[in-house]
Amino acid sequence: MKWIGNRQSDNVEDRRGMSGGKLAAGGGVIAVVFFLIKAFFPEAAPFVDTIQNQQTQQSAEPVALTAEQKEIGDFAKTVLAYTEDTWGTIFQENGMQYENPKMVLFSESVETGCGGATSASGPFYCPGDQKVYVDLEFMKELKSRFGAEGGDFATAYVIAHEVGHHIQKLLGTSDKVRQQQSEKSEAEANKLSVCLELQADFYAGVWAHYNQKYLEAGDIEEALSAANAVGDDAIQSKVSGQVQPDTFYPRNIRAAYVLV
Repeated sequence: MKWIGNRQSDNVEDRRGMSGGKLAAGGGVIAVVFFLIKAFFPEAAPFVDTIQNQQTQQSAEPVALTAEQKEIGDFAKTVLAYTEDTWGTIFQENGMQYENPKMVLFSESVETGCGGATSASGPFYCPGDQKVYVDLEFMKELKSRFGAEGGDFATAYVIAHEVGHHIQKLLGTSDKVRQQQSEKSEAEANKLSVCLELQADFYAGVWAHYNQKYLEAGDIEEALSAANAVGDDAIQSKVSGQVQPDTFYPRNIRAAYVLV
């Protein structure tokens, strides 16, 4: 995918250079004090958590990124910029205002508006804080663990797919689906999740269609390979050795790319 020299998004939080934080002066002693406060004064827990988080952030030591990590980070920022330009235009043409999501680049684990998560979760979108979370090291696993083809457009596809979930949030689609899921059986609720994922794939395909000038030979195939590799059926098979058809979803990025 062509990207070098193009605009990079400012809506990115790169947390990859931060190591696991430790409490400031006092370390374990302060941790014990905080624990006792929360145990005997539960109403103070939110305030204590805030202080702990602030101390953790302030004491986290930066870790230098490698040249390769910097480059893939710049690529991700450029792809996010491409999505901003595309969806900003599409929304405007339809009389709506597009709200850019934030993208958080992290390593190993991360705290989100939807709770804590690890790299094992793969890339995801949190509607609670409207941020896309990506551990770029996961993209290497697409090839080494899940058998996907290499290539930068696999990463671009994943980002575009998660931005697709952001669009669902902006349009109210995801909220409506969650409401319907609460009223249905587990099997029916899973089918609705399938629909959300398919639509996010479709949005990724729409984005690819509008960005054909940046595509190179083989890019769509890379996206399809990545999509198949991280589909629920493939991951279930790799991780547990079993597949539950009612809970996984296929991908339709090519349909959107061709038909839009």
